[in-house]
Amino acid sequence: MEARIGIIGAGAWGTAVAKVLADKGHDVDIWSHEPSTMEDINVRHENARFLPDVKLPENLRANTDMNAVATGKEFLILAVPSLFLLGVVRGLLQVPNIREGETTIGVITKGFLPTPRGPRLLLETLEDYLPGFYRQSLVYIAGPSHAEEVSRGRITGLIAASENAKNSIRFRELLSSSRLLVFSSFDVVGVQVCAAAKNVVAIAFGMMDAMKSSGIGGGDEIFGDGTESLLLAAGLNEIQILGKALGATHAETFTSISGVGDLDVTCRSVFGRNRRFGREIIEKNILAPYANLDDLIARISEIGYLPEGVVACKYVMELAEKHGLKMPIATGLHKILNKEIGPRDFLHAFLKGME
Repeated sequence: MEARIGIIGAGAWGTAVAKVLADKGHDVDIWSHEPSTMEDINVRHENARFLPDVKLPENLRANTDMNAVATGKEFLILAVPSLFLLGVVRGLLQVPNIREGETTIGVITKGFLPTPRGPRLLLETLEDYLPGFYRQSLVYIAGPSHAEEVSRGRITGLIAASENAKNSIRFRELLSSSRLLVFSSFDVVGVQVCAAAKNVVAIAFGMMDAMKSSGIGGGDEIFGDGTESLLLAAGLNEIQILGKALGATHAETFTSISGVGDLDVTCRSVFGRNRRFGREIIEKNILAPYANLDDLIARISEIGYLPEGVVACKYVMELAEKHGLKMPIATGLHKILNKEIGPRDFLHAFLKGME
């Protein structure tokens, strides 16, 4: 049955999900911040800036008017980066169907949000701004996926997590196809933590990968595939430690596709922006122009792509300190991004600490 769907955010992931839904015959509108991207989608049926070489269906329409995209929709998917998510939600509060709780809302953004009480998970923060109808009813959608593959029909799995079982099932049925396998979960906290914190590990993984492939692992080629798997396993342990502290409800979340699956693809895939950023720390000295982590976040648009693990690292460390958690990978990466230590020193110290 055809549904009216709005997607807020015409980046690579938002566009890929929009294409999947339009290909299924749904009526899809997508909000673009850039007029040039809107024209690209509407006239040439492509998004050359964020998702090149992918033909988009004609029943996918773009608009720079966010309220117009959200008005009258049965489903709304929030796909803007975490840095801009709260501003977007505030802008949607006067849309009649949002104000009355008539639209089912899903979130595919990854990360944490800053609040006066410190960093918080996305859904609990959005619930403070949205009408009361949405409390414990938002759906968080994540999993081991890349826009470049999903948009080209590569088989992919996702998790639709919500405390509202009906809404989780509604999004599962909306998105599911022979190429996109979607599963339900009640562990909203665990799935969100996995989706955000894995980007932190992926930056560290990218640094090690660059050292391994370039043979600059301290004068000897000491980093190999096994070393990377050691880092990945340790990273998964840190994600689980954080998830438990924040209230994750199901241990299997971390061993499922939302945990180890998403972490693995984010670390190893050539499409991973955080892995790329980690590699470029080594190969291009990409941190050189920035004074510290806060300066990097303030000027992150200069990079040319968005490694969300940079922002997540700042908030993961704040949460680790608040809850008294030992997270060596996140701590080390935070020091690297803050220009306190070098990548080589961190990786060697980290591996020595595991002895």
